[in-house]
Amino acid sequence: MLHVVLVESEIPQNAGNIARTCAAVGARLHLVKPLGFLLSDRHLRRAGADYWADVDLVIHESWMAFNKIVAADIARLFFFTRRADRHMDEAEFGDDPYLVFGRESAGLSDDILRAYGNRWYRIPMRPGARSLNVSNAVAIVVYEAARRTGFAGLT
Repeated sequence: MLHVVLVESEIPQNAGNIARTCAAVGARLHLVKPLGFLLSDRHLRRAGADYWADVDLVIHESWMAFNKIVAADIARLFFFTRRADRHMDEAEFGDDPYLVFGRESAGLSDDILRAYGNRWYRIPMRPGARSLNVSNAVAIVVYEAARRTGFAGLT
């Protein structure tokens, strides 16, 4: 199973769109607090449309709480940041990867990135392009990971 991890997501529409992508591919969505919205936010619900019943959602109270779950298996963690030197095609996702994305305004924190310096990847873009919308970035990476597994379970 793919795992999508949103660390301190700020914009409910992005989280809702990402939830919809997760539902479409059968990925588990992890939301790491603090969040910039309430889970009852109408924009979050609207962006997720009628897919919420199909979203495998896990809420974590903090990065530390989430990290306790996966700390023993760092090889399953893949951090996506524009600061990475390696492209996403160099990631060897393996079984049950955790695809980690940061806040819309600042990305992943320096503390998190320092702790996992050899696990950073980027989506290739033209020189001068700063970033992609996080929901677009998640969709690109999720479908690449799904493609590498032969779209297992998808029609």
